Amino acid sequence: MTNVTGPLIAAIVPAAGRGERMGPGTPKALRLLGGAPLLAHAVRALSRARSVDLVVVAAPPDQVAAVRDLLADHHAGAALKVVPGGATRQESVRRALATLPDSVVTVLVHDAARPLAPVELVEAVAAAAQAGADGVVPAMPVSDTVKRVEGNVVVETVDRQALRAVQTPQGFSRAALEEAHLEASAVEATDDAALVERLGRRVVVVPGAEEAFKVTRPLDLLLAEAVLAKRRADGVS
Repeated sequence: MTNVTGPLIAAIVPAAGRGERMGPGTPKALRLLGGAPLLAHAVRALSRARSVDLVVVAAPPDQVAAVRDLLADHHAGAALKVVPGGATRQESVRRALATLPDSVVTVLVHDAARPLAPVELVEAVAAAAQAGADGVVPAMPVSDTVKRVEGNVVVETVDRQALRAVQTPQGFSRAALEEAHLEASAVEATDDAALVERLGRRVVVVPGAEEAFKVTRPLDLLLAEAVLAKRRADGVS
């Protein structure tokens, strides 16, 4: 780990899960995209952001050393630390939080499954969090018609004008995020913002980015390969 004096913003990447929807084999975060693991792409975007001082990866407990060695070849910029993750995403974030230096006051949480989130998005989330919001989520308008169903019967067509599809990285005041995880030790949520919302804290939205889509299924990986190839053809790494 690079020596860092008094980092103020840390980014956590929970990457201990297997990602079953991608099929059997290598854990999703370690699947290759353009010759490098998804995790390496995600960490690269965070570490290149000028506002981020420290990146903490929560890796599978039996692969901490291997993940540290793997990222050494793909990492530059912010300091990097790899710690053992937990059985759930939530536990991995909680474990990573516990390792942060006392001087960290703002925390970003980013999914390794969003490997192509642009650096500009990282900076926008960090800036909004530093401006005083308890939580910050990047989000995109919902383009599909959304219906609420019971069984196989439609009971309501939801007004999509008020809906947003939320991405990562998400940003938080460290105090709010730690309190949220402490209070929600017996609650499972799909993202950290939901835990902060449960406290009644203020969570704001910033514009998301199309490239910050989530790689969940094999088809998503094909799309990511195409986006990455276009970036490289345009001279953008």
